[in-house]
Amino acid sequence: MGVTEDLADDLATQVIRYVDASGDEQVVNDIVKVLGAISQTAEEAFLTSMRVRRANLKARALLADRIKAFKARQPRGEADKPD
Repeated sequence: MGVTEDLADDLATQVIRYVDASGDEQVVNDIVKVLGAISQTAEEAFLTSMRVRRANLKARALLADRIKAFKARQPRGEADKPD
């Protein structure tokens, strides 16, 4: 990635950690405003990284739930195979 994407992705990672810990979703909008006022490119890179990372987290959670349900349906001793 280029410097813009690297910085935006690092910021997105930090913001997601903060939101997960605090529940403060408003920080995303506040950061978008700051970035957009200075650099539309940085704003777009940040938003893209946020969407990609959040989608990935949701997809991984869905997969984990499916694996858990699959293992629960397996006979004893067979549940450890699909990892």
